[in-house]
Amino acid sequence: MRKLSVLFAVLALLTVGPHLALAQPELKIFIWSEYMDPEMPDQFEKATGIKVRIDLYENNEEMVAKLQAGGVSQYDIIVPSDYIMPLLINQKLIQPLDQAKIPNLKNLKEIFTKTSYDPGNKWSVAWQWGTVGLMYRKDKVKNFENTWAMLFDPKREADMGSFWLIDSVREMMGIVLLYQGYDFNSTVPNELKKAADLLITVKKRKNCFGFKPGVGGKNDVVAGTANAAIVYNGDAIRHITEEPEVLAFTIPKEGSEIWYDSMCIPAKAPNPDSAHKWINWILEPEVGAQLSNYNQYATPNQASMPHITPEDLKNPGIYPTEDIMKVLHFTKDLGKDNKIMDAAWTRAKSH
Repeated sequence: MRKLSVLFAVLALLTVGPHLALAQPELKIFIWSEYMDPEMPDQFEKATGIKVRIDLYENNEEMVAKLQAGGVSQYDIIVPSDYIMPLLINQKLIQPLDQAKIPNLKNLKEIFTKTSYDPGNKWSVAWQWGTVGLMYRKDKVKNFENTWAMLFDPKREADMGSFWLIDSVREMMGIVLLYQGYDFNSTVPNELKKAADLLITVKKRKNCFGFKPGVGGKNDVVAGTANAAIVYNGDAIRHITEEPEVLAFTIPKEGSEIWYDSMCIPAKAPNPDSAHKWINWILEPEVGAQLSNYNQYATPNQASMPHITPEDLKNPGIYPTEDIMKVLHFTKDLGKDNKIMDAAWTRAKSH
């Protein structure tokens, strides 16, 4: 009987074995829409044998809510922005990286190894960096001036015509605060009240369409159904490259946001080995350049710089000049004061 049992066990292994061999490793990525060359997942699979599956989100808050609802065990890679990183770390929604599996970390520009939220890259590796600004149609907007007053001053309504505000709390509130002469990261209740009041007033005007994620606003400007929108720079510049006589992007003189997005591995990622391989692959010089050349966001990868499209390196919409950098602000984690900011934002959107 023992011999028969062993025989049956061997036969079972021989039967199941080929099916086990067919099981393909996977990588599940949760990322912003339109944020990589669509050919890259297939290229990664060819390079590593790992199948890539992608889900999309439109803002950091949506991504965090999904993680808190169980997404930490559904995804292997997320791409959060800088200001949300402390929350992800403090709530243990992401796991420490095994740097031995990411030898290409050496390719990062030094500034991206010394971020305030993750010095030494224990939790994150930079993906792209960029800005938020105003995309508009030169063929429809009249008497354009490089100021947020084009949107916020009712006297400019006839010049600007239709536009979208960005549906993202920290970018939108920060821009209004700057326009009103306050700190981009202000938590002063009266200043936040004034910012929310202005948004409520602006969105009630006939030429304001309300709030929309950056990609959606950009699409409407490209289609000509809106004259302007507050968007992420790369989203705008990809289309401006195709229609430079019609479309434009600018950082208004009052200033705006500069941001870093990073790759992180959720706390209970089902395929952490695949995630580390993805991060290391993205840090390859040619791959990092392909990412930025497609996105038209700035690369954090020093080794990729020789492979970046020369025209992009000269484009201040992608690599801001020193003067523009002076009016750009990083979004800070507000800690307990996030509640004050969220309350002002909720009031602005609901009234």
